[in-house]
Amino acid sequence: MAYPRILTLIADRASTSLTAAQIRAGREMVAGDTPRILSEGEAADIPCPAHAFSQPSIAIIRAAFAGHAIDALLTPSRGRRKGLLVADMDSTIVTSETLDELSRHAGVGEKVSAITARSMNGEIDFEAALRQRVALLKGLSLAALDTTLNETRLTPGARTLVATMRAHNARCALVSGGFTWFTSRIAAQCGFDEHHANTLEHTTDALTGTVGEPILGRTAKLALLQSLAQARGVRLAATLAVGDGANDLDMLKAAGLGIAFHAKPIVRQAIETRIDHADLRALLFAQGYPAAAFVDD
Repeated sequence: MAYPRILTLIADRASTSLTAAQIRAGREMVAGDTPRILSEGEAADIPCPAHAFSQPSIAIIRAAFAGHAIDALLTPSRGRRKGLLVADMDSTIVTSETLDELSRHAGVGEKVSAITARSMNGEIDFEAALRQRVALLKGLSLAALDTTLNETRLTPGARTLVATMRAHNARCALVSGGFTWFTSRIAAQCGFDEHHANTLEHTTDALTGTVGEPILGRTAKLALLQSLAQARGVRLAATLAVGDGANDLDMLKAAGLGIAFHAKPIVRQAIETRIDHADLRALLFAQGYPAAAFVDD
């Protein structure tokens, strides 16, 4: 019997393990078939029937695992593996907000971080917020860019995510509201095929406090998802987008699989498929990849 949906349970391997009892509980909630273990103690797929009134919503399933650092995803069983990955950078592929970290070296960290928080939660316009934050960096030495990059850490699973998808013929693009100075280097570290971001303008030795126009923001991220899919020759249903902030919302909603990753409240509320606990390996499990198929960099 073919089942139209898959319930995927994923544990945050850094803090817990997925137990047989938890898998059994998930199966019972959705009246599912025999589970498929994707990674022992970490992830499992449970085939389940079409949604019925008596079945719990994904919100209820997620709540059942609250406090256990386990993510629950409910996705269609067909077309799980995607041909295009479009990933946000800050607080997604890397663990920090690079602009916020850069601003600390200019002595305006608190001011910039406050603006970033409001922007990422959709409280203020992204483009205006970016110009405002960059203006505060005027005169900052270019050496601070290198220092910030050296302090920036990849999110666990980032390299594995990109390497595995590329090994299975997917194209991977880093699309950020940040800056090409960082995306070019982070894309190279992770193995992305391409990167797109904003231009941080500068003289020979210091930032000018301005950003190149037009600004790559929420609308531009969606447009890039669409154009990259067209160039790749795949439908939007065959795309995966991941991000955490309000400027990611449009592309997350348009992608075949849009995943909110450790996201801001406004994004968690709007996007049903989300990873709140696990690392970026979860995006591979969400596509049905077993850990045995992962390609480690």
